Amino acid sequence: MDIDAFSAVHGDKWARLHFLAHKRRLTGAEADELLRLYQTVSSHLSLIRSVAPETGLSASLSAALAQARTRFTGARSNFMEDLARFFVISLPAAFYRIRWLTLWCGIAFVLVAGAYALWIGTSTEALRAVASDAKVQQYVEEDFIDYYSENPAASFAGAVWTNNAWISAQAVAFGVTGFWVPFILFMNAQSTGMAAGLFIATGKVDVFFSYILPHGLMELTAVFIACAAGLKIFWAMVRPGPRTRIQAVADEGRSLITIALGLVLVLLISGIVEGFVTPSPLPVWAKITIGALVLAGYWVYTLVLGGRAARAGVTGDLEAHDAGYRSIAA
Repeated sequence: MDIDAFSAVHGDKWARLHFLAHKRRLTGAEADELLRLYQTVSSHLSLIRSVAPETGLSASLSAALAQARTRFTGARSNFMEDLARFFVISLPAAFYRIRWLTLWCGIAFVLVAGAYALWIGTSTEALRAVASDAKVQQYVEEDFIDYYSENPAASFAGAVWTNNAWISAQAVAFGVTGFWVPFILFMNAQSTGMAAGLFIATGKVDVFFSYILPHGLMELTAVFIACAAGLKIFWAMVRPGPRTRIQAVADEGRSLITIALGLVLVLLISGIVEGFVTPSPLPVWAKITIGALVLAGYWVYTLVLGGRAARAGVTGDLEAHDAGYRSIAA
């Protein structure tokens, strides 16, 4: 086939396709013409590719056809629209779905941490098993406090953010195992309780809370959220309902992995508080107030926006065309 002669014969149709594909508004007749041209030029492109697959003409026709296909199939939403939908609808809906499980994870954490704190703080034998008197004094008076100020605030906040985001992502991703979430929750509660116990034993528990509460209110809540999401995925495997186990886990996993992404931002905020507010010279009441406001902001976001989205039927899952749904013959 002579490409030049073929182009001379059909060039007007290709130009017309390009014009209609890029025209802002189409009349009914023009829309019908665009569809006919799309079908015709598609066959032309197949002929050209059979002779010369890698040419500028082939690429040009492919681009025109792609633009035409977008016109009559509908364009995808742009990035900013998707981003707005994620933060205003999908993410708060996912948070809202696990609000009660988040609270139960928090209660379990407080009970375990409180038990360890009382045990270490009131039992001489338990305290000695943890560390010597010299080590306890060094931890309470130097190591614990220096941890928040020994590195530049920006780099410290970044390190804390990365570490906590990784822990939260693990809780969501490995929640399906059934044991990873309880393990993470218990280990964090144990370490927090033991640290508190050392301060109780030395009569400086107020110092402990003055450093933990400003950032810890939101940071620990983020851990509870991640653990709740992981448990939700595990429960979908245990009790899939009318769905197959694979489908149930896939549905919940898609919905709740949204939380892992959202927690990146939540933990960034708590990391900034830990890096810049916790070690700051602000009065203790001011630092704790900032931490409490951050936590209150999360719950307002979850209960107001999330409640509204949940009542509208949003779960945080992907749209059907993104989730990869396929029809199944009856």
